[in-house]
Amino acid sequence: MESLEQLFEETVRDIYYAEKKILRALPKMAKKASSPNLAKAFEMHIAETEAQVERLEEVFDLIGKAPRGKTCPAIDGIIEEGEEIMKDVKDDTVRDAGMLAAAQAVEHYEITRYGTLKSWAGKLGMSDAVKLFDATLKEEKATDVKLTELAESEINIEAEEATAAPAKRAGGKS
Repeated sequence: MESLEQLFEETVRDIYYAEKKILRALPKMAKKASSPNLAKAFEMHIAETEAQVERLEEVFDLIGKAPRGKTCPAIDGIIEEGEEIMKDVKDDTVRDAGMLAAAQAVEHYEITRYGTLKSWAGKLGMSDAVKLFDATLKEEKATDVKLTELAESEINIEAEEATAAPAKRAGGKS
C-alpha cells in the first residue's frame, strides 16, 4: 500500500469482514447468555450491526468498489476467545461475565477502526463517508456504555456472588 486511499480501502474491507463475523457470533452469544438482559443486549445489537454493514456497503459504493471483506485476524482472535468462554466456563453467571467482556473487546476494536476511518475519510474529502462512519461510531460507543452499565449493575455482581458462595461454604475467604 502506497497511499492513504489504499490504506483506507483495506481498512474498510477489514471492518466489513469483522462486522460480518460479528453478525454470525451474536446469535450464539444471545442463546448462551443466562441473563435475560445480556441476551437482550446481544439480540438488539444484531439489528444495529446489520445497519452498520449496510453503511459499509454505502462506503464501498462511494469508493466505487464491490463490498468484499479482508480477513481480520484481530476480530477472529477476539471471537475465538469468546467462543472458548462459551464452551469452557461452566458457571452461567461467570460465563455471562466472560461473554460480556469479549463483547466489549469487540466494541473497543470497532471504536478504534471507525474512529480511524472517519478521520481518514475527512482527510480524503469524503464527507458522505465521514457521516456514515460517525453514525456507526456513535452506536458503537453507546453499546460499549450499555455493556459497561450491565456489567457493573448485574453481570459482574452475580458472577462474583456465584463464585464467592462456594468458597464461603468451604470455609474459604471471598
